[in-house]
Amino acid sequence: MEAKSVAKNYLLLVILVAAMIAGAFAGWVNPEFGHNIAFLGTIFIRMMFCVVVPMVFASVAGAIAGVKSRTRAGKIMFMTILNFVFTAAIAGAIYFVLVMIFPPVVTAWTNVATETVGEHASFTQMVVNFFTVEDFVGLLSRRAMLPLIVFSILFGFSVNLCGEKASLIVKWLDQLTFVMMEFVGLITYYAPIAFFAIFADLVASYGPMITEGYARALIVYYPFCFIYVFTMFPIMAWLGAGSEGVREMFRHITRPAVVSLGTCSSVATIPTNMDVAAETGISKDISDIVLPLGATMHMDGSSAAIILKVAFVMGVLGQPLTFSQLPMILLVAILASVGMSGVPGGGYIGEYILCAVFFPDKMELAFPIVVAIGNLVDPPATMINAAGDYVVSFMVARCVDGKDWLKKARIARAAQA
Repeated sequence: MEAKSVAKNYLLLVILVAAMIAGAFAGWVNPEFGHNIAFLGTIFIRMMFCVVVPMVFASVAGAIAGVKSRTRAGKIMFMTILNFVFTAAIAGAIYFVLVMIFPPVVTAWTNVATETVGEHASFTQMVVNFFTVEDFVGLLSRRAMLPLIVFSILFGFSVNLCGEKASLIVKWLDQLTFVMMEFVGLITYYAPIAFFAIFADLVASYGPMITEGYARALIVYYPFCFIYVFTMFPIMAWLGAGSEGVREMFRHITRPAVVSLGTCSSVATIPTNMDVAAETGISKDISDIVLPLGATMHMDGSSAAIILKVAFVMGVLGQPLTFSQLPMILLVAILASVGMSGVPGGGYIGEYILCAVFFPDKMELAFPIVVAIGNLVDPPATMINAAGDYVVSFMVARCVDGKDWLKKARIARAAQA
């Protein structure tokens, strides 16, 4: 991988982190200045409010509408999604235990009013609110992210079932997704100014507690990612192809891991994943579904990061984090991953879904906090997401082609030699 390519892919990340640091310094030196420029950050946040709803609808509905799955392909897709959900839940649950033991924020930040998410809603009402809103107009609100995702999934399946009759709608959804990505790209040019202002105001308001919180968050997350690669990846490979699968996985995993770290993008890692999957002997129809779908849906690293973000903001607000919250947080973590694009930086879409669900009344505080965490943990999270796509293909291959798929692939390759 060329050094220029790596530098280009990390340029925005470096600029954003530099803007945060510069803004934090400015807010520390001159708190009044930090408060006075806070409106520059509010402009960015409200711009994102306007783009998130059509972005999520187009990307989720378009991805499902465009899938051409019949018989064997349908089985592959089902097993792929099942494995994605399973591994993301495992990653999230492990990290939830870690943040319970080592919380990123020990003391609530001063001057922040505490709140309890959903304290006035009954269980049945929470279920209703999860799936639906009162009418279609309600889907256009940023506060209805989960019902919007459910609607988008069902809309995508409905378009898919129409086949060629709905080909124009499939094309329109793809084009709308592309347009919205460009829209987000335009807004991103303003992001460094916005984050300078946001962190100037945050530091002016909350001081050194910010630095301590982010340091504690990274101390746990970075080691977790690399330990996960050397523990969960071998387990997944063993489940997919036995002990020989573990050796085969370690022979090939370095390439997609390095590419994902270099590009900070799951989509950019697809070609490399395709190459190593072919070299391993994974059936082409399996890799053709697992790897592209994984670029936007397989989010083990992001699932753990979402747990971190929720725990961090709850600590900031002085809210208790309990094991009873784990199922809901995991569910949101998995569903939010569907709305994340496989582009560098994640497009801020997952962060919006997260904040809209858990902190709807504290969006202007929660959003910059979780985006900052996202920027800081994005490289190792992407490595787990992207390289994990290749490892999950082992388990899908076993489910579809049987437990001896790797042995049969080697025999077929030897016969062709």
